[in-house]
Amino acid sequence: MLIHPWDAPHDDTEWQRWLATHDFGQLAVNGPPGEPPQVQPLHFAYDAERAEVVTHLARPNPLWPALEANPDVLLSVVDDYAFVPGPWQAAPEEAPEHGTPTSLYAAVQLRCRARVVDDPAEKAELLNRQVGHFQPEGGSARAAVGEEPYGRLLPGIRGLRLDVVGVRAKFKYAGKKPDAVQDRIAAGLADRSAPGDTAARAHLLRRRGA
Repeated sequence: MLIHPWDAPHDDTEWQRWLATHDFGQLAVNGPPGEPPQVQPLHFAYDAERAEVVTHLARPNPLWPALEANPDVLLSVVDDYAFVPGPWQAAPEEAPEHGTPTSLYAAVQLRCRARVVDDPAEKAELLNRQVGHFQPEGGSARAAVGEEPYGRLLPGIRGLRLDVVGVRAKFKYAGKKPDAVQDRIAAGLADRSAPGDTAARAHLLRRRGA
């Protein structure tokens, strides 16, 4: 992923706060020799203090052999994206039709070392951490070995601990453009109000203010 200086996060806190509210991504695992990488969409819980991601997958998932053969993986998360038409991007001295279309988006890529979890008690602990992240208000029973309702389901899954060893983050929101162009893009996003436009506009204005 290309990251220009004007698209880089201002500090680790910026991407960590964003990732805390964006917890669905794609886990990319190296495929067997001669095969392409395998990619698994999944929910996950990221723990900034431990530099760790926890998740789980069904035991029959075809990802496991490739992951066990090579535990170096990449978790990719992309969101808050919007398409920007060419005229919005045109420089003040240019004709509108000469503007170049582009995409706005936020992306975080976590390079990780995967550890497979098969111990029943540890799997239950990982599940409870995930449920605590996604349902902080409660409302679900805790997973415990040998106890209903989830104890009997534990053999059907395998847990994953992903130790984060590297991070690449990008906030591509017209950071290099002059104020007049950023104003035009922000106004266009507000007027169009398509899915993703509100979040993209908020990022543009937030990073400009910083």
